[in-house]
Amino acid sequence: MLLRLRKVSKSYMTAEGPLEILHEVDLSLDAGSTLALTGESGSGKSTLLHLAAGLDAPDSGVVEVAGQEIATLDDAGRAALRRGTVGLVFQQFNLIPSLDVAANLAFHARLAGRHDPRWQAELTERLGLTGLARRYPEQLSGGQQQRVAIGRTLAARPKLVLADEPTGNLDEPTGDAVLALMLTLVAETGAALLMVTHSERLAAQLDRRVHLKAGRIA
Repeated sequence: MLLRLRKVSKSYMTAEGPLEILHEVDLSLDAGSTLALTGESGSGKSTLLHLAAGLDAPDSGVVEVAGQEIATLDDAGRAALRRGTVGLVFQQFNLIPSLDVAANLAFHARLAGRHDPRWQAELTERLGLTGLARRYPEQLSGGQQQRVAIGRTLAARPKLVLADEPTGNLDEPTGDAVLALMLTLVAETGAALLMVTHSERLAAQLDRRVHLKAGRIA
C-alpha cells in the first residue's frame, strides 16, 4: 500500500472560528492503481492531496506514504519524500521559466538522484516534445506545458503521483490526450495515481473513484 489516510481531519481558522475541511477521512491506494477524487469546490479535495504530499499536516489522524507516517518527518524529511517517492502535477504548470524544456524535464529527477537520460529521451518522444527541447515555457502552448509538467514528474520515477486537476486548463481533446498518456506512463512505471478532478467523465477512466462532500467521503 502506497498511501493510507486513517481518520484524517483538518480545519483552518477563519474570522468566524475554525472551519472543518476534512472529517475523519479514510482512504487507501495500492501500487499500480489509480484513484479519482471528486467533489464540489470546497469539499476538501486539494487539502487531502496536500496532506498526502506532506505539504500540510492533519489536525488528527494518520497519513502514511510508502509505509512512512508523515507526521514523524521533519521539514527535510518531507522534502526528501517528495523528491524520492511522491510526484506532483498541478493545474498550474509550475515550470521554471529560466529553464528550457529539456532542463525542466530533468529537474526533479536530478534532485532525486535518478536522472536517466535514456528514460528522459523516451518520455520526450512519447510526450511529443522532441522538437521543443530547447524552447522555454513561455514559448509553449498550454497543452505542451502540461505535457512537460507530467514528464518532469515521471522522469524521477515516483512511486506515487498526486495530480490536482492536471487537465483543468486544457480544452477537452487536449485534456483527454494528456490524461490518456499520463495513465499509460503511470501504468508502465508501476506507480499509483491519485487525481483530483471535477469531471465525472475523466474520473470514469481511473480504476476507482472516491467522492468528497463537505469534507467527508460520501
